[in-house]
Amino acid sequence: MASRFMPSRRTGFALVAGCLLFSALAAATARPGDLSVGEIEEQLQNCPLVEALNEQKRASAPETASLTSQIFAVLFPGSPAVNSLLATLYISGPPNFLLALCPPNIDPASLSVMVAFAVGGLLGDTLFHLLPEIFLGEDSPDHVSFVMVEPNKNLLLGLGIMVGFFTFVAMDKALRIATGGEGGHDHSHGHSHTEVAAASTTSSEANDKTSGELKQRKSKSAKEVSEDSTPEKEINPSVKLGGYLNLIADFTHNITDGLALSSSFYASPTIGATTTVAVFFHEIPHEVGDFALLIQSGFSKRKAMGAQFVTAVGAFLGTFIGIAVQEFGGNSAVSEAGPGAGLWGTSLQWGDMLLPFTAGTFLYVGTVAVIPELLETGKDKGAEVRKTITQFLAVAVGAGIMLAISWD
Repeated sequence: MASRFMPSRRTGFALVAGCLLFSALAAATARPGDLSVGEIEEQLQNCPLVEALNEQKRASAPETASLTSQIFAVLFPGSPAVNSLLATLYISGPPNFLLALCPPNIDPASLSVMVAFAVGGLLGDTLFHLLPEIFLGEDSPDHVSFVMVEPNKNLLLGLGIMVGFFTFVAMDKALRIATGGEGGHDHSHGHSHTEVAAASTTSSEANDKTSGELKQRKSKSAKEVSEDSTPEKEINPSVKLGGYLNLIADFTHNITDGLALSSSFYASPTIGATTTVAVFFHEIPHEVGDFALLIQSGFSKRKAMGAQFVTAVGAFLGTFIGIAVQEFGGNSAVSEAGPGAGLWGTSLQWGDMLLPFTAGTFLYVGTVAVIPELLETGKDKGAEVRKTITQFLAVAVGAGIMLAISWD
């Protein structure tokens, strides 16, 4: 038995010896501290042992790309900057056009299952894609990858996640203060929770009165009914203020969506594509919920749709800001600086901090901003059990889609 494994053992020793010899030669020609991360990676790829691993990886790789990869290649065919703008267009256009199909008296509470599905997508993207990319980097299909452990770098990345998380905490807190401390969790975002306590009472009274008027005005067209469905004179001033504050918060959040898309595409095409899918899932209930709040705040259907299109400009603004930070602030993947020549003695550049910031905002939206809503229960125990099961299934489906997209 020993003689059977002798050739393979000798081959392994030879590869290790060759790798050590190459490392010694490399050390003699250049000091490791003078090399950038990319140069270190390039020299490691020339090691005989690593070359053998690369051959094995290429031999075991599938010959054809998966269906999702082919679809992503068609949707995002350009550079990271171009793909970021395309992704922003995809997540801003269709959800807003869907508002034309929404009835003006839609209840935000009816979106709970859709919100749960979006939360599964956001958390799935964060846990399956963003966090592994932040700390380990993107895998390459052509060669094995190495991770250079820098304790201070990991600390800065964690700090970026915390900054993103508490940025949304501050936004939520500011809106609660602006609305007199009566803000609450109405749908998928903590930053959009500007519906005051009087909103539910006022809107329900308006809807009851409107339903009676609709029965008496059968001769009116559907368009006229939708325009007059919420009489402005019956809207409480605090509710109107909540609607305008909601628009400001929506615009601000869309900026962070744009930052998320740009930072993701500069990290890798796969991360960018999966983040686009997660944000798209998230935008549909978000836009519909905001639309319902604007209707309750006295907006006509047409004005509410127009306001939502205006807030979509924030996503493009955030995308342009993210592209500028990546292009001019640098990125460790393309930087020529050594491991300790970046932020605070690490290999990080300013552009590398956008992705942790994105992960922090996604964690807030997927947990703090939504979990209280999912925990709300009524008196009908049977109905609540069925509702809870449906919500958990929706979360599992959303997360499962994110997992399936990136499964190798």
